[in-house]
Amino acid sequence: MTALLAGSFFMAQAQQKAKPEDTEVWEPVPEVVKPGEVSIEAPADAVFLFNGKSLDQWVSTNDRSKPAGWTVSDGVMTVNKQAGNIETKKAFTDYQLHIEWRIPENINLEGQSRGNSGLFLASTGKGDDGYELQLLDSYNNKTYVNGMAGSIYKQFVPLANPARKPGEWQSYDVFWKAPVFAEDGSVKSPARVTVLFNGVLVQNNVELLGPTQYIGKPSYKKHGPAPIKLQAHGDKSVPISFRNIWIREL
Repeated sequence: MTALLAGSFFMAQAQQKAKPEDTEVWEPVPEVVKPGEVSIEAPADAVFLFNGKSLDQWVSTNDRSKPAGWTVSDGVMTVNKQAGNIETKKAFTDYQLHIEWRIPENINLEGQSRGNSGLFLASTGKGDDGYELQLLDSYNNKTYVNGMAGSIYKQFVPLANPARKPGEWQSYDVFWKAPVFAEDGSVKSPARVTVLFNGVLVQNNVELLGPTQYIGKPSYKKHGPAPIKLQAHGDKSVPISFRNIWIREL
């Protein structure tokens, strides 16, 4: 066996042995912070991605020729887990994003199965490919801290836990700086993100290690402008809802 083949063989073996638990962090647990009242109206130059009326700005992630299959009722968009992930028709680079979301009052199950979804700040392919800001019920719900609400999933633990009770509306305000790549695919500048969760700073201009990786370590692969994606997580808990989603391109 040549050195090159041997290296590839042992790398494949290592990947097969890797488990999701290998990249879970459980301590220290972020401090619980009671959030204040937050009310942010869309500025004049913002574009609504969801204004409570239709999903015209969204398509199916797995087949972008198909419309988004989630439900809209009473100004609210609710996840349809059978329809799968959805993403914006338009691709973005740098932006400011506001999104409001609600864990249902009758939420069931526990841990990562309790109200799980994800806001992918840049969708880089089908399924769950991309950079994920976690959505989860983190009100009295124990899980690994780099997988709780406000985390950059499997990368960065939130600075605090300002989650509201199930049944109450919550908000993220995201300031996203997309990665920049050289012609050869190398990273000239990595992605950066700042996140306010219910008005509380939980990610402070963090430098991402690459797109989200459920098993193993993240690494970058060259891409350009990308859609924003919302996840229909495969657990069996009651689906979560969204409203008032707007964006400002920077």
